[in-house]
Amino acid sequence: MKYAYLLINFLTILFPVLLSFDKRVAFHKKWKYIWPGMAVTGLVFLFWDVLFTVKGVWSFNPDYIIGIKFFDLPLEEILFFLTIPFACIFIYACLDYYVKWSLPQNISKTISLLVIILCVAMLSVYYNRLYTAVNFGFLLVVLIALKYVLKANWLKRFYMTYVVSLLPFYIVNGILTSVPIVMYNNAENMGKRVGTIPVEDHFYSMALLLMNIGFFEYLKRKNQSSIA
Repeated sequence: MKYAYLLINFLTILFPVLLSFDKRVAFHKKWKYIWPGMAVTGLVFLFWDVLFTVKGVWSFNPDYIIGIKFFDLPLEEILFFLTIPFACIFIYACLDYYVKWSLPQNISKTISLLVIILCVAMLSVYYNRLYTAVNFGFLLVVLIALKYVLKANWLKRFYMTYVVSLLPFYIVNGILTSVPIVMYNNAENMGKRVGTIPVEDHFYSMALLLMNIGFFEYLKRKNQSSIA
């Protein structure tokens, strides 16, 4: 079905858009804080995506895409960097409104440290696998910058969002990798999967969300400071 990947994008964003106008969360009022960060993050990840496509890290099944491409990337893949972050920031905003509890600071610090150690370990072992090395290397830089340079105190709520986001992550990525719509070259990754999903995808998603939510928080707080 040529529209399969396009349909996945549409369904991913459908309910977050419709529910954005709920009076309690009022997510539509926060849209202006999303677009700039999504544009910057999208450009970074699209550059990465083009590189990986050219290098054969992954490819796209022509049976499930409409055939419109930009820089060798299907239109659907480009839309992926709009629909997924939007949906996940919506989850983040909903949790922020409905769940007043957050992870204790010491647990958040421990999680950050463990992820950093994991990134270093994966880089040491799989430095010659392009997807693995770039993925964990990029996440390492982003997390260190947020945790130790920018002192982001919202990470304790980010980790909660990330865990919740794993449910739609497994549904969407499960479909993309099982059909398959996106095909991975195991010579460029660890060759280990959760079901049909490469382990690296979990941390690719983490880096993507960290950047988007980082910009979202920065712009939101900058606006609040200017009003105050």
